[in-house]
Amino acid sequence: MTEIAFHFNTPNKLNYACRLLRKAFSSGAKVMVWAPSERLTALDMALWEVGACDFVAHCMIDAPDYVLARSPIVLCSDVSPLNALPHHDVLLSLGDTLASGFEKFERVIELVSTDDEDKALARIRWKTYQERGYTMKRHDLSQKTPA
Repeated sequence: MTEIAFHFNTPNKLNYACRLLRKAFSSGAKVMVWAPSERLTALDMALWEVGACDFVAHCMIDAPDYVLARSPIVLCSDVSPLNALPHHDVLLSLGDTLASGFEKFERVIELVSTDDEDKALARIRWKTYQERGYTMKRHDLSQKTPA
């Protein structure tokens, strides 16, 4: 069964996503990032700006096949055509709803900001996962001590 983790109280979802993806990239993990198109564009730009020493190899889902095959991080706004996805390891969800086809991934990570509307939408996703029998892990970033 898919492992689901919610990361709550992220002060800036975009920055936190970049940190997670940088960590995933350096560990050799393969990640699909699902979000609405405008968020993907912002994330794509942010990943290019993390710095030369912290480059995170990534591409959009519509990249040529040879690029997709070599990119550990793929950005997409639709994960429902699962047979077209290059892997099903980790799904990082930056969307407001459940990603259709999420259950085909080994792991799903949901990011939730400190915004009240974002929290309310996350509660709906949490409840839906729970109703479907998934056990969720909760990571409250407000409980973390700054490094």
